[in-house]
Amino acid sequence: MTLFKRENYLKKIRPFYDETEIIKVITGVRRCGKSSLMKTIMEELIDKGVKNENIIFLDLDSREYRKIKTDDQLDELLQLNSKAYGLKYVFIDEIQNVKNFEEVINAYRGDGDFSIFITGSNSYLLSGELTTKLTGRYIEFEMFPLSFEEYIDIKKFYNKPVNTNLMVELNNYLLEGGFPLAIQYDNLADKRTYVKSVISEIFDKDIKSRIKINNREAFVKVRDFVINNYGATMSISSLQKALEKDGMSIKRTTLDRYIKALTDAKILYECKRFDMKSKKSLTGEKKYYLADTSFYFATNTDNRINYGPALENIVYIYARSRNYEVSVGRIGKLECDFILRDNNLNYAYVQVSYTINESKDTEDREYKPLEKIKDNYPKYVITTDYLLQHRNGIYHVNLMDFICNKEKFNWYCFYNIIILFYAKL
Repeated sequence: MTLFKRENYLKKIRPFYDETEIIKVITGVRRCGKSSLMKTIMEELIDKGVKNENIIFLDLDSREYRKIKTDDQLDELLQLNSKAYGLKYVFIDEIQNVKNFEEVINAYRGDGDFSIFITGSNSYLLSGELTTKLTGRYIEFEMFPLSFEEYIDIKKFYNKPVNTNLMVELNNYLLEGGFPLAIQYDNLADKRTYVKSVISEIFDKDIKSRIKINNREAFVKVRDFVINNYGATMSISSLQKALEKDGMSIKRTTLDRYIKALTDAKILYECKRFDMKSKKSLTGEKKYYLADTSFYFATNTDNRINYGPALENIVYIYARSRNYEVSVGRIGKLECDFILRDNNLNYAYVQVSYTINESKDTEDREYKPLEKIKDNYPKYVITTDYLLQHRNGIYHVNLMDFICNKEKFNWYCFYNIIILFYAKL
């Protein structure tokens, strides 16, 4: 079976395929494609000449292995499947099902004859328990649901129709979301049903098993409130007051615990605010973005798109998938939608808007925060416009073109954008 290749993630992992000292931990919200990514890696290994007997794949959620619950049972299973000579590649899915699996994984890692890849419940894999037991011995590769560019590519992969008007496809993407399996359904109602099942699965397998929830109804109300207000600035205090106005009294400690559970399960992503003047993170107020916009539409009956937070969400997830750290910037009384920082400590500044072509006031509103920033790092206004308004060294780029061309937020990408723009003339 030919799998859709998530090249953005494969290119990050390829340098570590044969690495025996480092455990490769693949994280991401449920159903975003972690298992398929492991299978794609297995296909690539076979293509480059690795024998089938040197590849071990264990899905611990499958009927075949569902009774593997202890470290001894896992060890016995690995021994049974690792008789081949030479380097062996071990892929274990849903590894949190095995108690004390870290001891087994560490033992095989120390053997020097095994390259190990694991996935599992994010709430466990990212907990202090794992980081304590595997400190310095693993690297995390974070996955997200399909980006807009991947959404277009996978529709072509499955021979689904793709509208030549990318704005139409952007709307479809926002409403349908980027879960790979959902793409295979033709009916929007079926896609929504699938996403709802993902939400239920996350609660039952990733959240309820990790923390005590005495009142499921209260938890769901908190979850839905934050999802409904994604992209909005909030604090635990303001959230608590908003819920009280809505008729629900909840302790701050409980609210903290529920929000952490949602971020650990990667339903939500926390985006902190950063003061550009003091160069310090601001405590209290922050924004939350969704792993996938389909979470919003699956929990609401309203199909209208609020483009402000929706487009911000797309840019946020796209930047995170490209290994940027992301925060919200405050510049005096103004706000910059995103401050991005890469692994080389280079920065970029981003404003996101549906359009700036409707009025001069709208254009000024988006450019003004960026014009206040006096350093020489690249600055972007990202919109759905095709008529681009570059000013004062700030790049105005089209969202769909930027993502579909897999651009990075740096000086070099602007050259590519200009070439693309003139090519369309």
